[in-house]
Amino acid sequence: MKPLILITNDDGIEARGIEFLAKQVASLGDVVVVAPDSPRSGQSCAITVTKTLQLFKVKEEGSVTYYKVTGTPVDCIKLAINDVLHRRPDMILSGINHGSNSGVSTMYSGTMGAAYEGAIIGIPSVGFSLCDHSPSADFTPCAEVVDKVCKAVLKNGLPASVCLNVNVPVGVEIKGIKVCKQAMGYWTEEYNKIVDADNQISYSLTGHFVNTSPKDSTTDEDLLSQGYITIVPTSCDRTATSAISYVENIL
Repeated sequence: MKPLILITNDDGIEARGIEFLAKQVASLGDVVVVAPDSPRSGQSCAITVTKTLQLFKVKEEGSVTYYKVTGTPVDCIKLAINDVLHRRPDMILSGINHGSNSGVSTMYSGTMGAAYEGAIIGIPSVGFSLCDHSPSADFTPCAEVVDKVCKAVLKNGLPASVCLNVNVPVGVEIKGIKVCKQAMGYWTEEYNKIVDADNQISYSLTGHFVNTSPKDSTTDEDLLSQGYITIVPTSCDRTATSAISYVENIL
């Protein structure tokens, strides 16, 4: 029986990244794409609980079948497993995201939210991102790492609760692949204040990432700037085990 591969993203069913990913892994098994009907960036692990969801079949291309859902990336994973697939998938892929998901961006990323959902339910899962926000981005530099990672994960699986966060740099010569840790930092919370003709005020989120470990060459942010593809093993188990004894002592 061929492996069954489930793919989603947070850029929506029409994004170039998800089409590239689906075609890239089509030779590895039967591929089902279930993605949001429109962009859902920044949704993290959000699920839809206040309204119903709708599912639409979009098209079939060879061994790849495409569906769209009126929900979040995690909604897509849950609905696909419960009502679309005929059996449990062997692997879940998310992406390829238009833009980086390095550092603490994984906390906000809908791309990685879907990968975390896969890890929660025990299915080997990988999130892929290209550091280019352009809708017309060229995903060719992702081909080799997608092939390498997917074949390895299908063959060997991943540890319990662990998924992979893969980022591919742009604008530099790619030197290789590094398995590393995520950079620590934070996003500045800056808002543009907008006043319309009726004096109504609204705000749009802006800001930039502040890397608090800029000289740490073992982190994804630093390695991406050097031209390396980064792979960060990350976990849906967010227990800070190193802090358990500390908290016990102060209490």
